[in-house]
Amino acid sequence: MQGSYQIRALTPAEIRTAADWAAREGWNPGRSDAACFASVDPEGFWGGFLDGQMIACISVVNYGQAFAFLGFYIVAPAQRGQGYGYALWQKALEHAGGRVVGLDGVVDQQENYRRSGFELAYRNIRFGGVPAGGLQAAADFELSPLSAPAAELEALDARVFPAPRPVFWQQWLGAAGHHSFAAYRDGRLAGFGTLRRCGSGCKIGPLVAVSRPAAVAVLARLLQELPPGQEVFLDVPEPHAAAVELARGLGLAPVFETARMYRGPAPQLETDLIYGVTSFELG
Repeated sequence: MQGSYQIRALTPAEIRTAADWAAREGWNPGRSDAACFASVDPEGFWGGFLDGQMIACISVVNYGQAFAFLGFYIVAPAQRGQGYGYALWQKALEHAGGRVVGLDGVVDQQENYRRSGFELAYRNIRFGGVPAGGLQAAADFELSPLSAPAAELEALDARVFPAPRPVFWQQWLGAAGHHSFAAYRDGRLAGFGTLRRCGSGCKIGPLVAVSRPAAVAVLARLLQELPPGQEVFLDVPEPHAAAVELARGLGLAPVFETARMYRGPAPQLETDLIYGVTSFELG
């Protein structure tokens, strides 16, 4: 490493820059993603500055006392391979302390992540394209907009995410450009999901449901908010065959994949309820 290299937490404006970098990398984050997750942990976004210029970024967002998620790990192309990124990586992981840390990393970096103590849990696959029509909610589901977190939402979320995230939900459900709906059956929450605008098209995530019919009901309602002819992206855990089948049934095709890895014991999540991951960058 050469020059004066400083590592510190990012300001809100610099967090927006990190999101812009992620878009340029082709990761296509939602327009409000970074702001929503920064609200959970304002000290969770870090940058490396060479002679005062930001050349690297990373996020390690702490959820409570036991879990953190790592993402937005980017080094400017001209400074790659010189140790700046690894120094930032090590410093940012200190922010997580003894928490279990998750990440969705590019597959060809798995060996590097292993050297830092991360182990593969499963792959996630991003499906994308202009969806085919034909989805329709079964008549026994009632669909309602979601505008604020509630106990039943947080209870279902606790089955698919390893830490409570009430602050996240407050921001996520109220973010500009987000459309969130829940499906109820016999008065009980059966599924929920969000469609949000991205730099390219829209993403659906999270999409969580207790059954495939409930997932179809939420997905059908969310797709009503998709502008005609626009692409939609859905990130699904590869081991969840029903979710993969649902994405393919929409006419979507694989465009990207990640390695879901954890440092520390992998959380025991009900991945068969996950039809769409919230975000590869932030869990």
